[in-house]
Amino acid sequence: MNKFPHLLHGADYYPEQWLGRPDILRRDVGLMQEAGIDCVSLGVFAWSSLEPEEGVYTFDWMAQVIDSLYRAGIHVILATPSGARPAWLARKYPEVLRVSGSLQRAAFGGRQNHCYTSPVYREKTRRIDFELAKRFGGHPAVILWHVSNEFGGECFCPLCRAAFREWLKRKYGSLEKLNAEWYTSFWSHRYTDWDQIDPPLKTGETRVHAQTLDWKRFVTDQTLDFYREEVKTIRSTAPGVPVTTNMIGLKSNLNYCKFRDSVDVVAWDSYPLWHQGSEEDIRTAQKTAFAHDVMRSIKREPFLLMESTPGTVNWSEVSRLKRPGMHMLSSLQAVAHGSNSVQYFQWRQSRGGCEKFHSAVVDQSGESGTRIFRDVQAVGKRLAALDRAGLGETEVRPETAVLFDWENRWALRDAQGPRRIGMHYEETVRSFHRAFWELGVPADVVDMETSLDRYKLVVAPMLYLCRAGIQKKLRHFTEAGGTLLGTYWSGVVNENDLCFLGAVPAGMTDLFGIRREEIDALYDGQFNRMLVNGKLPLKPEYRVSELCELDRCEGASPLAEYGEDFYRGYPALTVHSCGKGRAYYLAARAEYAFVKDFVSYLVQQAGVRRSVNAELPHGVTANRRAGARKNFIFVQNFNPSTVKIALNAPYRDAESGSAFEKELPLAGYEVKILEETHTG
Repeated sequence: MNKFPHLLHGADYYPEQWLGRPDILRRDVGLMQEAGIDCVSLGVFAWSSLEPEEGVYTFDWMAQVIDSLYRAGIHVILATPSGARPAWLARKYPEVLRVSGSLQRAAFGGRQNHCYTSPVYREKTRRIDFELAKRFGGHPAVILWHVSNEFGGECFCPLCRAAFREWLKRKYGSLEKLNAEWYTSFWSHRYTDWDQIDPPLKTGETRVHAQTLDWKRFVTDQTLDFYREEVKTIRSTAPGVPVTTNMIGLKSNLNYCKFRDSVDVVAWDSYPLWHQGSEEDIRTAQKTAFAHDVMRSIKREPFLLMESTPGTVNWSEVSRLKRPGMHMLSSLQAVAHGSNSVQYFQWRQSRGGCEKFHSAVVDQSGESGTRIFRDVQAVGKRLAALDRAGLGETEVRPETAVLFDWENRWALRDAQGPRRIGMHYEETVRSFHRAFWELGVPADVVDMETSLDRYKLVVAPMLYLCRAGIQKKLRHFTEAGGTLLGTYWSGVVNENDLCFLGAVPAGMTDLFGIRREEIDALYDGQFNRMLVNGKLPLKPEYRVSELCELDRCEGASPLAEYGEDFYRGYPALTVHSCGKGRAYYLAARAEYAFVKDFVSYLVQQAGVRRSVNAELPHGVTANRRAGARKNFIFVQNFNPSTVKIALNAPYRDAESGSAFEKELPLAGYEVKILEETHTG
């Protein structure tokens, strides 16, 4: 990160689309300066322009572009082009093309549809990466390597199937071990030879849950191995420049947490769809905040917003224009959650192809007077000013975390019960994160492999699949004085989706002081009541739905009980002292009103600090970035109308210097940045 000159403001740039228009290329540099663009991503899909024939490299056009940009004070994020191969490569070496789960090989076309296992594709990628690194790796303009583009998907070709078997051999060591962990005695699926094993093909076996989990793990590992091979080539040829790849948030089939030690900085592409309705804007903001926090929490360091749209996307059902203020607000939302950049897809709008109507900083008119251009220009000026004020020296340092585990997500989607119409794991996790968001409390979103030692409060919803010693981590966290909230459907299976034998939640009955007897699955539209017994400053009654666990207290104290059905009187919420801390257990999926009220109570009890000393109106949130010298507080209004926030402490505007003693006004879609200066 230390090679970056300051907070980055940039865009994806495709000069290869304009090589026949040198006047446009010359004009672009001046327009970038006018827009406050200080970096661009180059080469993302340029393979056919860089190597038009096998072994024939044409790099001079890129050298001219990089030199021209650098003379203008614009840095380069240089991409490897492996995300989309040229036609000559696919025609000569068809093995590089993916095979579907129906065992049909893809034809040439599209992007990110190559085989990560193919030795040919790896070698062709290695060769062009080597040539690029040799030519440009030492150029002072290059501040970051961008490996490939939006990794994802899976391949079922013979090479991948053979690699999967080798992966299984390394993991299990013997067929006896694999058969035991996969529970292949069920349905007479016992394997007697490694060659009998296939991935979960559409025409084959898809009901052995451990097999499906291992395939997903293998796909992540194989993708990561392909990425690491690219990184190895770059670093052996051009060491010293940091490396990343652009992720796609929760849309990916990959476990991005496995990349944490292989990327120097996390970067991701965020494309929320705004203005589907005023309430939808608030929900979109909450979902986007959750995704930003998931990405930041992979390394728990500042990340990069690698792509966002300066206007509208072209792939949504309806492409609505951003309303005035929304571009600034959504851009700074990423910064508030820890991004050290705002970057766009794309710089200049294409003339053809499926993305020709995707917004760009410069549209097909080629003019700088458009509303989008002015919006981008305003973001650039504001980022530059904030950087001078020291924002780049700060980071988000939450005192609370929500557990969201990618492998647990995979397992719950495939579990076949107790609610096949929807377990809603991700929605449940997001509901707790939403409560922190509405309270203005920064939160990390971490997986089971992450240490919990830095937090005061941890929420761990639906820990169905337990791995990476998570039970011991939660116990250690609580015994050391932490406040823990666990929920129903936890401690059910091990890392291979085998049900634990004995008391459930397995490995956590003594932590929570409860033991599950049964769990009732409700149809959509069915509800029970949770009656609070008066020990908490909450409403007396809340509604619960979907899953209601019947638990027996074994040391825990009931805080609420069910009000209906044959399990009326069973505990619905409990608390148990564990060492210096407390472990709460929520036995049913509760309505959001309870989640918000109870999280607010836990924040207070755990001594977690809110970003701003105020009660935030609906649709308004606050996030703090902390530094050694000062803190910056981003107060964001996702309502289209003006709101006023009653302050319980004075604040200073970090940009204008204005003082806010008792009230902070925010116009519709406005973000204000407050400053806290450390006094020792």
